Amino acid sequence: MSNWTEACAVDDVEIEDVIGVELNNTPYAIYRCPDGNFFATDGLCTHEHVSLADGLVMGHIIECPKHNGRFDYRTGDGRGAPICEKLRTYPVKVEESVVYVELT
Repeated sequence: MSNWTEACAVDDVEIEDVIGVELNNTPYAIYRCPDGNFFATDGLCTHEHVSLADGLVMGHIIECPKHNGRFDYRTGDGRGAPICEKLRTYPVKVEESVVYVELT
């Protein structure tokens, strides 16, 4: 069953940036890539459970602020040490300038 949940406004996220949101008492990260599309992942790094919203976005990569682990936020794939576990991703849609995340 789909559960589309309002996450933020389109204007809340700058291009090539990330923000943290809490949905249903769980942290998520919302990204806006260079072409303007939106993506969503779990909000905490899989390595040390640090907020990814405090990380650095470079193209399609989020770098964790604690140990510089990197993920491709489109797929959740880790991009080298110390990442050992993939980051969970979520479907996103935009309607009337609002970003929604599908939580299952």
